[in-house]
Amino acid sequence: MKKIIARLLARQDLAPEEAEEAMKAILSGEATGAQVAAFLTALAMKGETVEELTAFASMMRKFSTRIHPKVQGSLVDTCGTGGDRIKLFNVSTIAAFIAAGAGVPIAKHGNRSATGRSGSADVLEALGFNLAMLPTLVEKSIEAIGIGFMFAPAFHPAMRNVAGVRKEIGVRTAFNLLGPLTNPAGADAQLVGVCEGNLTEDFGRVLHKLGVKRAYVVHGLDGLGEISTIGKTKITALEDGEISTSYVQPEDLGVRAAKAGELEGQTPKENASMMFGILRGQTRREAHGPKYDLAVANAAAVILVGGLCETFAEGMEAAKGSVESGSAYEKLASLVSFSGGDLSRLEELENHGRLS
Repeated sequence: MKKIIARLLARQDLAPEEAEEAMKAILSGEATGAQVAAFLTALAMKGETVEELTAFASMMRKFSTRIHPKVQGSLVDTCGTGGDRIKLFNVSTIAAFIAAGAGVPIAKHGNRSATGRSGSADVLEALGFNLAMLPTLVEKSIEAIGIGFMFAPAFHPAMRNVAGVRKEIGVRTAFNLLGPLTNPAGADAQLVGVCEGNLTEDFGRVLHKLGVKRAYVVHGLDGLGEISTIGKTKITALEDGEISTSYVQPEDLGVRAAKAGELEGQTPKENASMMFGILRGQTRREAHGPKYDLAVANAAAVILVGGLCETFAEGMEAAKGSVESGSAYEKLASLVSFSGGDLSRLEELENHGRLS
């Protein structure tokens, strides 16, 4: 670790073998807290390469608890890096349910919030989902329901060796980028929202090296780690080993341009109530407002990357149909029930439209 830290401080890139050995020392607990902090800080100052990120992700996968759900077609993840400049509601989470309702098998990887107000785990817990669900049951959930949620601490127990250091140094590190690259179910298709526009091509290359067949890596140029309905979105596509980049505007998606303040998220309970409102169509504001537009636009991309349609317009129609038919909400209710969670949360939302 001392030699590797010295190389990073000299702004030298690590060979894949060095990167793997460093990650192995960190995840096994062999590296000291001071060494982990120095390594992560020096690496962030130098900047992570495609080869380094690939090696880190490969080693993290070796330390993780893996599942192998059997599904028809592609298995899709919607996990992103977080770190949006605008604190959104849980877009990738609601998009996962909408896409699942349209027939896309989903293996959603996620955690509690590190940078925003409410992470995917936070909002699902508020909706009654049991975060203590065993990995074997998550695998069965994906097979039986068509969607499962993999709570990162349950699938990456070795991360406990770096949790304290990450919290203490309080800056963006390589571990903020590794969540979307370490899906425990081996998802072969992904929609990945990234926090910086210059990461999209690198992520596409890393995903290809890790065996992902199809992916859209997206960044809203207004600061969103999602497909944006505020302004222009950069989309890097990985298809058949080829990587290409294009840009879309809200009008290309068939939605009106939104304002940043219309898309902000709140607490997990408030986000849960909003998510329920969109999936159930409780009010016209929620069912046809800017948050709904953002949710279905991102769900359309998930449906497209999952191979269930050929154009974005078809994906939008499928996403809207999933919500309007009640299929998306059915996936949410089924997942909470299958997890052995607290169904009274959804009952409260049914009766009052919000959580107390």
